Amino acid sequence: MYGFEAMTFNIHGGYLEAIVRGHRAGLLTAADYNNLCQCETLDDIKMHLSATEYGPYLQNEPSPLHTTTIVEKCTLKLVDEYKHMLCQATEPLSTFLEYITYGHMIDNVVLIVTGTLHERDVQELLEKCHPLGMFDSIATLAVAQNMRELYRLVLVDTPLAPYFSECITSEDLDDMNIEIMRNTLYKAYLEDFYKFCQKLGGATAEIMSDLLAFEADRRAVNITINSIGTELTRDDRRKLYSNFGLLYPYGHEELAVCEDIDQVRGAMEKYPPYQSIFSKLSYGESQMLDKAFYEEEVKRLCLAFEQQFHYGVFFAYMRLREQEIRNLMWISECVAQNQKSRVHDSVVFIF
Repeated sequence: MYGFEAMTFNIHGGYLEAIVRGHRAGLLTAADYNNLCQCETLDDIKMHLSATEYGPYLQNEPSPLHTTTIVEKCTLKLVDEYKHMLCQATEPLSTFLEYITYGHMIDNVVLIVTGTLHERDVQELLEKCHPLGMFDSIATLAVAQNMRELYRLVLVDTPLAPYFSECITSEDLDDMNIEIMRNTLYKAYLEDFYKFCQKLGGATAEIMSDLLAFEADRRAVNITINSIGTELTRDDRRKLYSNFGLLYPYGHEELAVCEDIDQVRGAMEKYPPYQSIFSKLSYGESQMLDKAFYEEEVKRLCLAFEQQFHYGVFFAYMRLREQEIRNLMWISECVAQNQKSRVHDSVVFIF
């Protein structure tokens, strides 16, 4: 019941909410990012991070460092925190926390299947998989030749099984089919997560509805831009959009018929929250769109912490930490490749 969470929330969720708010206090600040952007080498970055919560994870790494090592260790910290929270959680929070990892599972499945298609080594692919999206039978994905086999041999026993009902076909896997599979799975996953949050009700439903609707709308825009100039028909494109969000249903009808980035912009500018995002871009430009969306997402995720007694803070914290890792990866790459002039291009400040 909305407004009465305060009476019972702390019985099961109080400890973990305190933990996650404590973790949030450890996120890097603008001052940290300014220091990191001044670094000349990856060892300088390691030295700056030693004073943060990443310190214990990087302290035993020998020189010369690589960007992948920094990203790997920072991700390991996130995974450790997630596992600790999952161990302590009771229903329905434990199910909520599991839902957060399904997106990584989908990405891992697509990574393995695409890599196998291009004859890459399975062990090498497994190392690139996100640790939050691992499951027992992931290594056997390499044997599947089409969607039906992929489902029957491997995915039937994973949490992703219900999402496969819409994309089981006997067509052989190729790059186009795999991309359609990724977006169909994401659509089913987001709709399922949305329904689950609605069922929880209260502040969780209110805050998560907004965050998931934003995610669904962002995916709709990205699908539209990426499918311009491909053989994907308007109907096929329309089927990949999630059935909720600010753009549903009229915005989807407009996006489905867009032929270039300026038409996408015209459709999106009718919606005030997205008007501000597109106003940052010049006409015909889509390179900076990802950064503009990330900045808007970070703003919304930070607002989730302004309210208490809801599960949205767990989702918000995981997303903010993932954004922080993307920032560190970009800064490390710029430093390693001696491209410091571009270091601010993709860094999204969290606070």
